[in-house]
Amino acid sequence: MTLKLGNITTIVISSPQLAKEVLHKHDQTFCDRQTPDTLTALDHHKVSVIWLPSRNKWRKLRRVCADNLFSVKKLDSTQVLRQKKIQDLMNFVKERSEKGESLDMGNAAFVTVLNSISNTFFSVDLAHYNSLKSQEFKDTIWGIMEEIGRPNVVDFFPIMRMLDPQGTRARMKSYFEKLINFFDGLVEERIQRRALEVESNGRKDLLDSLIDLMLEDNSELSRSQVLHLLMDLFNAGIDTTSSMIEWAMAELVRNPKVLRKVREELHQVLGKEQQQIEESHISKLPFLRAVVKETFRLHPPAPLLLPHKSTSQEDIELCGFMVPKNAQVWVNVWGMGRDSSIWTNPNEFMPQRFLDNINNIDFRGNDFELIPFGAGRRICPELPLASRSVHIVLASLLYGYDWKLPSKLEGEGIDMSEKFGITLHKAQPLQIIPIKT
Repeated sequence: MTLKLGNITTIVISSPQLAKEVLHKHDQTFCDRQTPDTLTALDHHKVSVIWLPSRNKWRKLRRVCADNLFSVKKLDSTQVLRQKKIQDLMNFVKERSEKGESLDMGNAAFVTVLNSISNTFFSVDLAHYNSLKSQEFKDTIWGIMEEIGRPNVVDFFPIMRMLDPQGTRARMKSYFEKLINFFDGLVEERIQRRALEVESNGRKDLLDSLIDLMLEDNSELSRSQVLHLLMDLFNAGIDTTSSMIEWAMAELVRNPKVLRKVREELHQVLGKEQQQIEESHISKLPFLRAVVKETFRLHPPAPLLLPHKSTSQEDIELCGFMVPKNAQVWVNVWGMGRDSSIWTNPNEFMPQRFLDNINNIDFRGNDFELIPFGAGRRICPELPLASRSVHIVLASLLYGYDWKLPSKLEGEGIDMSEKFGITLHKAQPLQIIPIKT
């Protein structure tokens, strides 16, 4: 589909074949981003690992992420931190279960992921369940995602940029300043502790690694880049992971047979005696992994991915279609996930489709029917951490508890309406009751 949005030609890709052309075969041509005007706030677009052009600065930041956070070795070494935060979650679930009270699954997942990431990054908890602090972070992060996804007349008619007629850049600047100032305080505190030779807890976190790089002689990593990198990783990792956990739990409660089957698998593989689930157990739980894939199919974290842009000085031909130079390209993974020519009964939640599929479709960027994190060189750098987090949190929630709707909602069912920003959220929070089994 070709859309003329003001001065911008937009191509919308809605098939795996064309997605592969853009993200794999012509990856070099479409590897840059079409940057929304909102991201010029605080010059974020000039230092963001997500939005930078794929040049030397982007490659350097990408390498920093890979070496210091998302390698298998690093993720294995930080597993104990994630397990502690999951135990905090389970203590909260136990408390609600004993009282027979419901919990807001989206908020519970958000606090768990927030503290898991903040401990990996900074070795501190940032919020507690039902605290005002967690809601403040949630409002700020969702505000950023909403502003990026909001149609903005300035993007279509750049001549109006100085006016910021919808106020989107001003609002984004406010959100950015909150997080940047917060991260800058953490950086300054850590630098001061080093100057005073205050001992740490013996573990080197991401902030230590980034400060080491920043303080090197002739360092190419500035303090500003560190702060904006932390903001990128913080926002993307927390928002998408917690949202996926809420969507998965909503689908499972709506589909009791699937919920029973995934719990039976957990008990069969791990036994019924309560134990803490480890990330190494996930490889032994094929139906749980199928539930996660099915959730990504129906509720992809970024329904249109992030906009790509043609860098070619000439028109590009894709499967007989011409893409004009400088066009932006959206890949409609939400539409592909609900396409009946790709999936049988596409609107039904059927995890078993991934057990029956002889091609063993996965979501890591090689099977273009299912690319919730994108593919090619601009694939989401946080995919390894997000995958581990979603699986382990779901397994822990389902292992010791059955789940049901509060009695007042049983007749109404679960509202599955969606709220769009650049990411996809449930419009109405999921309230469910944990039942100890």
